Amino acid sequence: MKPLLLKSKSLIVASTIILTSCSHIDNPANKVIETQYTPRAENAALSHKQALYRASRIADVSYQLDFTLTGDTTFSAISTLNFNLTGVTHPITIDLNKAKINQLSVNGHIVTPQYNQWFITVSPEHLHHGNNTITVDYQREHNTNGQGSHRFKDPVDGRVYLYSQFEAASAPQVFPVFDQPDLKATYQLLVTAPADWHVISANRETSATLIDGNKRWDFGKTAKLSSYNFSIHAGPYHIFKDDTGKYPARLFARQSVADQVVAQDWFTYTRQGLAFFEDYFGIDYPFKKYDQLLVPDFLYGAMENVAAVTFAEGAFLTAGEKSAKQKELLAMVIMHEMAHQWFGDLVTMKWWNGLWLNESFAAFMATLATAEATEFDNAWRTFYISGKQGAYTADQRVTTHPIETPVASTANAEDNLDAITYSKGASVLQQLRQLLGPEVFRQGVHDYLVQYSYKNATLDNFIDSLGKAAGRDMRQWVEHWLYQPGVNTITAQYRCDNQTISEFSLQQTANPEYPVYREQRVNIALFGRDAHGQLQLNQAAPVTYSGKTTPIKSLIGSACPDLVYPNYQDWGFVKVNLDSHSFDSTKSSLNQVNDPLLRSMLWQSLWDSVLEGLLPLNEYLDVTLQNIGAEQDHIILSQVLDNIVVANGYLGKFDPSTAQYHQTINKRLEDLTWQGVLANKNQPKQLRSWFDSSIELTQSPAALNRLHEILTGKQVVENLPLAQGLRWTIIQKLNQFDVAGSFALIADELTRDDSDNGHKQAIIAKSNRPDAAQKQYWLDQLHSDTPDMPFSKLRMAMYQLYPTSQYALMVQTADAIIASLASLDKKKSVVFMRNYNEYLLPKVCTKNGVAKLAKAITQNPDLTVATHRALRVAHQDAERCLTIRAQLTVND
Repeated sequence: MKPLLLKSKSLIVASTIILTSCSHIDNPANKVIETQYTPRAENAALSHKQALYRASRIADVSYQLDFTLTGDTTFSAISTLNFNLTGVTHPITIDLNKAKINQLSVNGHIVTPQYNQWFITVSPEHLHHGNNTITVDYQREHNTNGQGSHRFKDPVDGRVYLYSQFEAASAPQVFPVFDQPDLKATYQLLVTAPADWHVISANRETSATLIDGNKRWDFGKTAKLSSYNFSIHAGPYHIFKDDTGKYPARLFARQSVADQVVAQDWFTYTRQGLAFFEDYFGIDYPFKKYDQLLVPDFLYGAMENVAAVTFAEGAFLTAGEKSAKQKELLAMVIMHEMAHQWFGDLVTMKWWNGLWLNESFAAFMATLATAEATEFDNAWRTFYISGKQGAYTADQRVTTHPIETPVASTANAEDNLDAITYSKGASVLQQLRQLLGPEVFRQGVHDYLVQYSYKNATLDNFIDSLGKAAGRDMRQWVEHWLYQPGVNTITAQYRCDNQTISEFSLQQTANPEYPVYREQRVNIALFGRDAHGQLQLNQAAPVTYSGKTTPIKSLIGSACPDLVYPNYQDWGFVKVNLDSHSFDSTKSSLNQVNDPLLRSMLWQSLWDSVLEGLLPLNEYLDVTLQNIGAEQDHIILSQVLDNIVVANGYLGKFDPSTAQYHQTINKRLEDLTWQGVLANKNQPKQLRSWFDSSIELTQSPAALNRLHEILTGKQVVENLPLAQGLRWTIIQKLNQFDVAGSFALIADELTRDDSDNGHKQAIIAKSNRPDAAQKQYWLDQLHSDTPDMPFSKLRMAMYQLYPTSQYALMVQTADAIIASLASLDKKKSVVFMRNYNEYLLPKVCTKNGVAKLAKAITQNPDLTVATHRALRVAHQDAERCLTIRAQLTVND
């Protein structure tokens, strides 16, 4: 949504100020910028120019915050801001969202608030050059949208819980604040709350005193923090404690779900992570205690609030024992948020264009820490499958963008929070570590964190620290990797004479729209067959390549290979185009590759060939059916089975001429995955992958009946506990196909699981039923200004409103969804539209469907940046579906 920019009601004399740019992206030559003072626009967003102006005048900020929390829908507070001001020619603004101001005091004088519900404007006549004190006595409602101060009433026991979410710019929904990262401040927090509540923040409480039936919490003064890193959480949380590590650690969860928490897992990974990061960074953990909270209705996976990290219940609470995959995810996310405590919280970006570096670095360090400090030593393989592939996909989309991009205002802070921000950035940092050397890279990171502790820094500062450690000019690397979009492809080109290599080079290609030929270090591997036909590594050659062609003289004279893989061990961020001989070896000999990471990468090469229209989908499925049954590595198994599910979904979108083939192949896939379940009953990691995929691929009456019998206990899968999450998944699948009695199962299951999560899972089961009237009901709810339920529950309907088996129902509503997109984009939140666009934009796999999406793109120029991008992605995905259909070599 583009906010309407209005002129300020204040009469302000314009002047010119001199500001220094805070980042390369805004000022490539690092020149002085002249900015003419203008009033803030009358909306919630803070522009970068206004932030630069405010930061040029204000320093030494501190807050005294005194909250009264009762559990009701509103809270009251008295907040005092102290700061040093340069110049009093112009007003200042203080961010505060939709509050009722009872009294405003400026430097000891009560003044009439000049307040537009987004920010307070303080006129120059009330301000001093030097020290200023402003006190705001106000009230505000808690939110129910996961931002600001979120209030949740537990449907199980009626208890009320509060937590805060301030990133990117939601702190003003809780207290008056200069809400920009580069105005770090100290916080002194006092909270009055019900006596049975716990209050959690960046510091451990210094006291908690009973007063008149309530408890008064005092947290002392924090270190200097950016406002988005501060937090306030409160409620009758259950507390788990661990004092066995170097720092006191606590884990908080709602009372009604506490029995689902395996606290030992959390504390084990926390201790391992803190020890790893202290050693890697060479800096002690800076915040004295480590609290983590499981919170409901959370919009993200987790948030790195200083010493009080929040995690989404829905992602990390499981009734029953966690699978290995779930445990690894938990470890990875704990490490991600913990890395932020140093990189993001201790040292913080100056503006939101630096958010990518925070997230990329945390994703990179989380993978490194998980691989080296926990039992999940295969974490880099997991990252290759789950993170890096998403980055490759995003970087090949029509909406690709540089890693570092300008951010005009806080309204745009999250426009680029995507796989490029997280996973491409992490991959680029990983290959930079290879290019510079692990220890040089580590030294540069240490130097950066030491130099900028409790301060703000820019990308240039980070790169300078690495460049100094490496003794290298980093400018070209930065320009190629961070300021240019797109992914390159490398191909090994070689010739053999007399069974030896006589010529060898790496060929690099680039997207014609982004013709950048990058430098990076990769490991070229040559494989040959042993006496048993197994593909064995003959030679690996680490090389640094650049330009279109790089001759590799070190491989001349080597034995002619049966397979060449030019990104062995996954050092580089680059797509691999297998030469024709290696491609044939891959198709025929996947199970003869012993190296699991290489095997995973070869499987991915085949799938990429399908997506790029180079390998017919039916041929890919033939190779898969021949090879996957022998796969014993649970990570690869999960990777390939997930791609099978996607492949089957494509078949469901093709025209009627392929219907019989789809029915035949789906039956084979049903049988394959069920046989995998039976064959792996003594292998719990593999068993869960096979069973999850079996549910996904179930469509036939016989297979659906089998699922029903498993749910009701008539059939038992040995060594597979039927935990609550699995029960809901089965019920959702049965409702997806309207199995007799399936709707009644929803109400029955709610008697077993009357929790908040149970009701959310029930919404999924109801919304994915194959009923046009049901679809319209949920669409009406989603489009309504006054829906019957909060967004935290309503968004569950988006996830499976149109499963692939109900493609025809999606087609029926496609035109209506496209027609309503512009109006919806104007009135709904960024978070709502992010979910809506991902799950509900129609991708009709016909020429007409593609044309309608193209028309919608051109006819809706005023869509928000994020929605316009999503529409372009939907168009590209629909085109890809047509390409895959065109390559299919079977018909009925």
